[in-house]
Amino acid sequence: MARGLEFGLDTFGDVTLGADGEPLSQAQVLRDVVAEAELADRLGLDFFGVGEHHRHEFAISAPEVVLAAIAGRTERIHLGSAVTVLSSDDPVRVHQRFATLDGLSGGRAEVILGRGSFIESFPLFGYRLDQYQELFDEKLALFSALLPQEPVTWEGPSDRRSPARRCSRRSSTGRCAPGSGWAEAPNRSCAPRSTDSRSSSRSSAGAPPGSPRSPSSTGRPSRSSATTRNPSRCTRPASSPRPTRRRSRRSGRITRSS
Repeated sequence: MARGLEFGLDTFGDVTLGADGEPLSQAQVLRDVVAEAELADRLGLDFFGVGEHHRHEFAISAPEVVLAAIAGRTERIHLGSAVTVLSSDDPVRVHQRFATLDGLSGGRAEVILGRGSFIESFPLFGYRLDQYQELFDEKLALFSALLPQEPVTWEGPSDRRSPARRCSRRSSTGRCAPGSGWAEAPNRSCAPRSTDSRSSSRSSAGAPPGSPRSPSSTGRPSRSSATTRNPSRCTRPASSPRPTRRRSRRSGRITRSS
C-alpha cells in the first residue's frame, strides 16, 4: 500500500532580528529552533530537519545535539539532519552519533548525507577543496558499509587532511607562513589559529573527542628549544601534543542502539 504524503520543515538556524531590530544571540536562536520543533510535533507534521553550517549567520553547527534536545521534548515527529556534511566529517562518528540519537528518540532519527553547498567546513577541519568529490565518495562507501552492523575492515588513504593543518616552515620573514592555519604565539612558536569569538562555540564542532582528527592525548610534544636553535622552523608549543595521522585501516563492529 502506497504511503501518503508526508510534510516536514527544515531550518539552518538562521540568526534573525529581535523585536528591537538587533540580531538575536545564537543561544536564543537554538532555543527558538527547539520550540519550533515542539510546535511542529503538536501540529502533526511528520519531519523536522536541521542543517549544519559553520558560519556566523547560522547557529546550528552540531545538528545531532540540537536534535537530541528536540527528541526529549517531542513524541512522534521524525528528526533528521538537512544535511550532515559527510565530506568533512568522520563516517564512523556520524554513524555513532545518529545511532545514539535513534536510541534516545525511540527510532525517530534520520540522517541525510551531503557534500555541502557551503564549503567553510573544508578549511576549518583541514580538508582540501580539490578533493570535494573524492572525500564524499570514499566516506559514503564507509558509512554504507557500517549499516548492516557487521564487523567492517576499511582501507583508504592514510591522511586526506591538508598539510596546512600541520606545522609548516616559517616564511622568509621568520614568521608563520601565510595560509598555514597557524598563528604566531607570544613565545614565537606556532599555535593553532584562534577563531572569531562569535563563532567559538562552533569552531570545535565536527571534531569530537575520539575522532581520528583529534590530537592524541599521549602524543609526543615538540621541543620548544627548536625555535631558538633554528628560527626558520615553525614549532608547536611544548605543551601541545602533535596531531595524529588518520589510520589507513579500520576494523570493528558498530552497533545501533535499540
